[in-house]
Amino acid sequence: MKARIIYHSFSGNTRSVAEKVCDACEGNLVEVKLTSDYSKLTIYTLGCYRALKGMCDPIEPAIIDVAADDVIVIGTPVWAGKATPAVNAAVAALAGCEGKPAVIFATCGKDGGESLSSLKNALEAKGVKVHDEFVFDKHGTVDPDRINAMVAAITTAGRAP
Repeated sequence: MKARIIYHSFSGNTRSVAEKVCDACEGNLVEVKLTSDYSKLTIYTLGCYRALKGMCDPIEPAIIDVAADDVIVIGTPVWAGKATPAVNAAVAALAGCEGKPAVIFATCGKDGGESLSSLKNALEAKGVKVHDEFVFDKHGTVDPDRINAMVAAITTAGRAP
């Protein structure tokens, strides 16, 4: 099974989960990076506003081809209760994704808000079937049982017809 783990991380929490999952799945990791970063001030003003509105920011890589992968995994921090503008752009950048299964996750201080429901809707609009969703609060990001549960969900989704 080939898993493509796509994520954006501002503070490093989402990266930590993505790397642990990638190591366990022997997947391919894709870090989505903004072409112009937010500062610690603009993340809370402009970044959260853009996340709340479901907007996209320019990213690298500009196209993420997942045609050769069996399952897509997408991770996002939670900004204003939503997925980040970089992750919104990553979903828009997906190529070869129609009919693929996915597992999605969010990292947050306490509550995932609407981040996963909006991410799921965007993926399903591209023909991706979301099989499972995970929210990792600050304790969950270091909980091996939570990571293992997500790895099991990825394995199951990758075997789905």
